[in-house]
Amino acid sequence: MALRDNIKDLAAQKKISVAELERTLGFGNGSISKWNKQSPSADKLKKVADYFGVTIDYLLDRKPAAQTNATIEEALDSVMSYDGKPITDNDREVLRGIIEGYLKNKKD
Repeated sequence: MALRDNIKDLAAQKKISVAELERTLGFGNGSISKWNKQSPSADKLKKVADYFGVTIDYLLDRKPAAQTNATIEEALDSVMSYDGKPITDNDREVLRGIIEGYLKNKKD
């Protein structure tokens, strides 16, 4: 599946149009539709990935989201609050503690 198609699917899941996504992220009108023919900047890819709470690899179809092995910091970088905004530093510390405790007590 192409990058643009992945973004369209994610937008549909959030019940927004690609045009709304472009406006929200400050992209030019129609810029995402051009990404099948010209590569977007890394900054724009990161903005889209952060907005949807997925990895850039997921957007590019490199790995399924469920099989992405990330460090704790990478996982926390992708976490968004319920309203789609980045989590606070305090939330980040709480989640880091939960993840580290889980991994410490995890039984294989």
